[in-house]
Amino acid sequence: MTADLDRYLAAAVAAADVAGPLIRRWFRGSPAADLKPDQSPVTAADRDAERAMRAVLTRLCSECGILGEEFGLQRPEARLRWVLDPIDGTRAFITGRPTFGTLVALLDGDAPLLGIIDQPVTNERWIGVAGRQTSFEGPLGGRIGTRLCPHLAQAELSATSPEMFAAELPRFHRLAARVRRNYWGGDCYAYGLLALGQIDVIVECDLKPWDWAALVPVVVGAGGALTDWQGNPPRSDGDGRVIAVGDPALLPAVIALLA
Repeated sequence: MTADLDRYLAAAVAAADVAGPLIRRWFRGSPAADLKPDQSPVTAADRDAERAMRAVLTRLCSECGILGEEFGLQRPEARLRWVLDPIDGTRAFITGRPTFGTLVALLDGDAPLLGIIDQPVTNERWIGVAGRQTSFEGPLGGRIGTRLCPHLAQAELSATSPEMFAAELPRFHRLAARVRRNYWGGDCYAYGLLALGQIDVIVECDLKPWDWAALVPVVVGAGGALTDWQGNPPRSDGDGRVIAVGDPALLPAVIALLA
């Protein structure tokens, strides 16, 4: 399996590499944004990058399925499935903020085998592989390793937006009242910062498989944990509620406050 993982990892890196230049070409160029049926925005950069990644992965790993946010599921019968989000954080991308990322993951059923968070503007990249330590490269500094933080009162909390919580916002506020500070924004980039020990807790709602699949091996391989709100591994047919903690000792307290 090690040889297979190395081959799949090389394919994932190739997919991230081909997406980066296409995304940079559109960044801060005021790309037109269309609204999808769920009212989330999509740009030409999203579509161009996913098409390019699909072409690379089809060529290198024809035995695998592909699920992408923009173009759906290809080869649904395959046991191994690539899961792609060309721009996780399209709102940040549209407004010129480099707090978005390209996500590439490989799932065996619902179990992530590997995941990449790639920030093509800042040239930062996190790579997680099941059973291995997460790796990171980038010019802005930082080292892989989550922060020791056994008490919520010391924790830095992050979430992408209050709108995602809807009726669950009071539960989030209950948690936010117990931490040191709370920050909004970040999308997948926040999970990369958690893997660097900059953030301690992330709580979010309504995540799809392409939102969380790549994050799991990155967070776990840096020493953290990523679960649903009940403490179980996230599932493709789950409710999209996710908790990520840098110090797994925080997880029971976070779950209790969200219950």
